[in-house]
Amino acid sequence: MATLPHNKLIAVPTGAATFDQPDHDEHRNPGTELDLDWVEAVRVNRSAVERRAATLPGRRTVKKQWQAAWLLRAITLMDLTTLSGDDTPGTVRRLCAKARQPVRPDLLDALGARDLPIRTAAVCVYHTLVPTAVEALRGSGIPVAAVSTGFPAGLSPWEQRVEEIHASVEAGADEIDIVITRAHVLTGNWQALYDEVRAFRQACGPAHLKTILATGELATLRNVARASLVCMMAGADFIKTSTGKEAENATLPVGLTMVRAIREYRERTGHVIGFKPAGGIKTAKQSLDWLMMMKEELGTDYLRPNLFRFGASSLLGDIERQLEHHATGRYSAAHRHPMA
Repeated sequence: MATLPHNKLIAVPTGAATFDQPDHDEHRNPGTELDLDWVEAVRVNRSAVERRAATLPGRRTVKKQWQAAWLLRAITLMDLTTLSGDDTPGTVRRLCAKARQPVRPDLLDALGARDLPIRTAAVCVYHTLVPTAVEALRGSGIPVAAVSTGFPAGLSPWEQRVEEIHASVEAGADEIDIVITRAHVLTGNWQALYDEVRAFRQACGPAHLKTILATGELATLRNVARASLVCMMAGADFIKTSTGKEAENATLPVGLTMVRAIREYRERTGHVIGFKPAGGIKTAKQSLDWLMMMKEELGTDYLRPNLFRFGASSLLGDIERQLEHHATGRYSAAHRHPMA
């Protein structure tokens, strides 16, 4: 097949200059004072949100070489993740190797993308495997993210949750994915939620803080919007949908609610916050839907790893299969693109 011109690849989405890795000196959110009047004034029209979300999969499509370019972009936005009870150092080392080289070199050659820095945005692991990931990624520029604060339930003792953050940062984690106490949201105790996230932000020090809302357990979209605002006020650098362990994880209506909260927070405060959908995003088509939503709602600047991530474990395999189809005209078996 014809190769994709280099300038075509790096121009998708329009205006993006490079496949940049996260810049941890940019976009820190200092937070604000808790504004309860703002939080209580939040309203969400669920039917309107669901109608808008339903239009996204069919409203915008990309085909042929443009689709391949968008899928390469999606790879650079992944937090490649393993959070299983049977994780071992060997599993993490293989995952880190995949993060360094997520697409087979022969496919990159066929796509005209061999010279592009295609690698994942981060590798996300449990605390005990942070040192293994740090060593495996040394020199790559790929950050290590650690799930923390009693992930996934977030109900371990307070001192233990804070100490877990300190320990992960000391072990070399560049990013900390914390889970909030859902009860604070469900009971409307916004001051407690703010204080909790503020303390976690302080414990992170130079590491970026991603707050996991576990939206499938928050009951309403209004709760999702209000929790998003409070976490941003408390200093979260990213807000994240899910742990991946809930019955319902990332959905487009939830994502739309959260990115509009990000937009409102930016307009009021000038602070720029990142977004991470996680859980249930398994296909290349789904990744394109999320990218379209981000571009339409927040703009091209948000299609970079310092402002948007996918929490993903199986997504990469399907994207590789789609890229092979683009390069050869044939779909390949999943075992040709092993994750780890």
